[in-house]
Amino acid sequence: MRVAAVIPALNEEATIGAVVSTLRHVNIVNEIIVVSDGSTDNTAEAARRAGARVIEHKENMGKAGAMKTGFTATDAPVILFLDADLIGLSPAHVALLLNPVLQNQADMTIGIFEDGRGMTDLAQLVAPYLSGQRAVRREIVNEMFHDCPEADGARFGIEVALTRHVKHKGYNTVEVMLGEMSHRMKEEKLGPIKGAAARLKMYYEILKYAASTKG
Repeated sequence: MRVAAVIPALNEEATIGAVVSTLRHVNIVNEIIVVSDGSTDNTAEAARRAGARVIEHKENMGKAGAMKTGFTATDAPVILFLDADLIGLSPAHVALLLNPVLQNQADMTIGIFEDGRGMTDLAQLVAPYLSGQRAVRREIVNEMFHDCPEADGARFGIEVALTRHVKHKGYNTVEVMLGEMSHRMKEEKLGPIKGAAARLKMYYEILKYAASTKG
């Protein structure tokens, strides 16, 4: 089965090149799509230089919107969603995410950071359903956007939407541990004050979506 990697990215020029370069060394990944979601830095250029197909949003549509743009731009039967700010991503991590789906052992995998950095490890241990690292069968994503039209505007709540849909439908999910992997925290990207504000906004968007769709 063909695999398309879809990477939503907002101002991630520092890390997007390394993420794309790693994916290019994984022979089971057939297509790499980066959606620059209203970036004002060199994210799009860095992704192109690394070898990705880049789609640019002129305005920020949020993570859910960027993921949907990337998803609809490919017809691959398996979608690999990755965050653009990953640190330590290796071909082995990609294989861990993809193989259970490719081998029909899972409908979706969720990657959990392990032995990376304390703060990011703890966050994913507490709330694994918020992880942006997932491999999933195409028809499941298509079904989610069809059955849950509000997911289009979920922004950072998109992982909640996908997790809920998979659980509701009874699909098989497998969690895989991604050792020695992490991501750049918002405070590192934006500084302590702006970073903390961005983090609070992210949590607000997640909680807002979760509350609006409860039950």
